[in-house]
Amino acid sequence: MKSQSFAYMLAIFHASIVGLSFLFTKMAIAESNPLDTLAFRFSVSFAIISLLVAFKVIKVNYTWESAKKLVPLSLLFPTLFFAFQAFGLKYSQSTDAGILSAVTPIITVMIAGYFLKEKTSLYQKLSIVLSVVGVIFIFVLKGSSINFSDMLGMVLILLSCIATACYTTMTRSLAKDYTPGEMSFFMMGIGFVIFNITAISSRINQGTMQEFFSPWLSMEFISSILYLGILASLVTSLLSNSILSKIKASQMSVFANLSTVVTIVAGALILNEKITTYDIIGSVLIILGVIGTNYFGGKKDHTIKMTLYYNKKEHS
Repeated sequence: MKSQSFAYMLAIFHASIVGLSFLFTKMAIAESNPLDTLAFRFSVSFAIISLLVAFKVIKVNYTWESAKKLVPLSLLFPTLFFAFQAFGLKYSQSTDAGILSAVTPIITVMIAGYFLKEKTSLYQKLSIVLSVVGVIFIFVLKGSSINFSDMLGMVLILLSCIATACYTTMTRSLAKDYTPGEMSFFMMGIGFVIFNITAISSRINQGTMQEFFSPWLSMEFISSILYLGILASLVTSLLSNSILSKIKASQMSVFANLSTVVTIVAGALILNEKITTYDIIGSVLIILGVIGTNYFGGKKDHTIKMTLYYNKKEHS
């Protein structure tokens, strides 16, 4: 129970970092394009984790066979997730993305249930739906609605949600064979290689290679990239890989909606944005959904453990 409680604390910290990352992404993209931002973001991430590996703060041990298993995980996240998200936002409104991304926990429950045989109770399912309703409630009351004319963008955003759900499920499966550091080092390395090759190739084709490093003249860009690279990429990767070794994929995924609450609070504190009544109502629904999903999940796991304990005691 103590390890689960610690995992919940890490999940809240994870959601807080992700919630703030939207503000820093806006700041970074104002100085650079999304593809270059991803390249710099994962360059910073890979540089930092490489130093940690070099100084043996993080220990990694790969074989050819074990490395092959981490390739699909790394392609799902960060590669496919960010690729689908970036192009999805290009062809749709950010509000559409916010609404669609809220269904990620539901997709995760379905995928984890099928591949990992993770069972969720009726109360857990209702709690997950409650958190999704909370996110949608906030976006809709802000005057947002899904624009079906942006179908390509919507499909791409939905694919990014599926990539996240598959990554969460696969991480849960691989957590017993790999440390969080081993998974994160591989993921950051793949992200570094793919996004840099793509960004540099794009610059060369456009004949604008000289503009590639120009955003680094801005202190706002530097601070944003450091946040996105160190906290929003590397630290969140280590956190999610660690959390998923302790709690179910369905329990972890619902915390993603908590980042919406963090974004609202951060917007009010940093950007002086107004918090409305529907922001508060939606946030309460999200928080209740997160608490419910993990409370009923933890309660069920405790019951199973106690049953196994007494059965074992009777047979001894």
